[in-house]
Amino acid sequence: MRVIGIDPGLRNLGWGVIDMQGNRLTHVANGICQSKGDDLAARLLSLHQQLSDVMVQYQPDTAAVEITFVNKDGAGTLKLGQARGIALLVPAQFGLSVGEYAPNKVKKTVVGVGHADKGQVAHMVKVQLPGVELAGADAADALAIAICHAHHRPVASKQRMQA
Repeated sequence: MRVIGIDPGLRNLGWGVIDMQGNRLTHVANGICQSKGDDLAARLLSLHQQLSDVMVQYQPDTAAVEITFVNKDGAGTLKLGQARGIALLVPAQFGLSVGEYAPNKVKKTVVGVGHADKGQVAHMVKVQLPGVELAGADAADALAIAICHAHHRPVASKQRMQA
């Protein structure tokens, strides 16, 4: 199964693709979509086009996106929410199911503690995906989201079958 993890951001939207075969995870690719344009609509369109290109190139089977939380800057939160909308929309347009994970769940899954910093996340991504060259912190976070989905998706599927 091929998994794409997406770390939403309006300036930098991180993405990471891994393959999962049984319990074995392997790195496929990672990168950062950087928004272009002067206004919000152009920036969102730019992210949509770039992420769509990633989907066409790597053909993932499932997707995972990090849940964002409201912070003190309401306007910034709204803009981030719109970028997150793109992160959810693009995989859905390609017919993929999209898992959503809180940042603490991703960190706990990958690092072992829910309040790990970005450096710890990047380090553990490198440990779990030997030889990976990270395109940046946003790409490392996206790979961590993909790893989290790879570990938790089968559990969620089993729970649905039992219900």
